[in-house]
Amino acid sequence: MDTTTTPTGTASGPGDAPHTYGTPPREDRLVRAGDRRMLAGVAAGIADYFDIDPTIVRAGFVVLTLMGGLAVPLYVAGWVLMPAEGADVSIAEEMLHRERAR
Repeated sequence: MDTTTTPTGTASGPGDAPHTYGTPPREDRLVRAGDRRMLAGVAAGIADYFDIDPTIVRAGFVVLTLMGGLAVPLYVAGWVLMPAEGADVSIAEEMLHRERAR
């Protein structure tokens, strides 16, 4: 990994870009946001992962909803497949583990 040293002496590289939306830097995986959620945190989680404003993702969901309702199943899929912030597994993974334990 290529890193450079800033004038203050701290290393900075491709993954060390400052996060500008008031949240911690993104994790290595896609998770539902816990503190800025409006429904389930899917849009905010996607926005954190791609380091964009959550309003852009939410507007995209609105446009997809108005253009045929595609956003609804996508949002539900994100809700089930993306783990919550701080959780190790998603809702779908929990359900699979419970079924296998039976």
